[in-house]
Amino acid sequence: MKILHVSGVKNWGGGENQIQLLCREFKNHHPEIENLILCIKDGSLARHLEKTNLKFHTAPLALKIDPRFILKLIRVCNLEKIDLIHLHDPTALSLAVMADHFKELPPFVLSKKTSFPIKPRRQSLYKYNYPKIKKIFCVSEATRKICIKSIKFPEKVLTLYHGIDRNSQASSRNTYNIRDRLKIPVEKKIIGNIGNHIRAKDLHTLIKTANQLINFENRSDFHFVQIGKFAKERTNLLKLAVKQYGLEENFSFLGFRENASALIPQFDISIMTSQSEGLPQFIFESFFHKVPVISTSVGGIPEIISHKSNGLLAEAHDDKKLCENILFLVNNEELIPKFAEISHQKLLKNFTSELMAEKTLTEYKKILNERL
Repeated sequence: MKILHVSGVKNWGGGENQIQLLCREFKNHHPEIENLILCIKDGSLARHLEKTNLKFHTAPLALKIDPRFILKLIRVCNLEKIDLIHLHDPTALSLAVMADHFKELPPFVLSKKTSFPIKPRRQSLYKYNYPKIKKIFCVSEATRKICIKSIKFPEKVLTLYHGIDRNSQASSRNTYNIRDRLKIPVEKKIIGNIGNHIRAKDLHTLIKTANQLINFENRSDFHFVQIGKFAKERTNLLKLAVKQYGLEENFSFLGFRENASALIPQFDISIMTSQSEGLPQFIFESFFHKVPVISTSVGGIPEIISHKSNGLLAEAHDDKKLCENILFLVNNEELIPKFAEISHQKLLKNFTSELMAEKTLTEYKKILNERL
């Protein structure tokens, strides 16, 4: 069985990490499955793959529909005798549909990793209902429910949770000491967030939560740390908001950091303020490292966090409730180990890369057996 994984995303994020994890699981535990990856030349995924033993190809992608990428996709399928194409994002889907019009390609599976609705435009509905797509893997049940509203044959759509590699998380090290580097006094609690500076992460609400906690509740015994790839205009606005609220002494942006998840054990609390999510890797990683999580209840997050059972939830954009949740947790510290242990066990039982690979392989086999 030969699988070609196609990515049309330039920057590094949770989705790109999952491609690498999935292929590594197959290589380590299912050597009979040959996996190849086609990704953007000089993109973040290609740079990460250079450090691995995974087989990959690259192609330029200057535009959403770049003929050079399309031709490379056709060429790889022909030369490598690909059995199935796994598309990992909307751009990859567009490129594969276009390529299939020039040269008949193997069947597709598609991963939908966000909870954004499929736009009701003709071209979007056409590509998501393209007959070559045999299955759509949704990262959460919430994503599946949104997706099926736009799919003619909803039986093609299933929930397939992502996961983390327990071994790599356990062995990962990061020599950056947040408290020492930022000169954070030992009596201050570190509230950490990991996420790129994109609209879905709603980092303005993170800043407003810090403002509520520090300026309105007069709790200067907290320091917020945000880790993620800067986006020039958005990052400038975020930094301006921190300055306007007078939070410079209590809020730090660290930018993109390699192996950022290894910094999570230094957090006292992990926080997510997203307005849209599929299922964020950051929460899984916090579960693994037994750091309590406070989050907005968007996308698939309520499927893995139950309020006051293994974490605390608030509605999107509700900085006052997020602040209230922080204070509730620190005022009831006996809940922290309880939340952390329940979350850790839930992760090990349901959300590992081994489980993700096994369930994905089962679906691959169903599709290819139908062709025999």
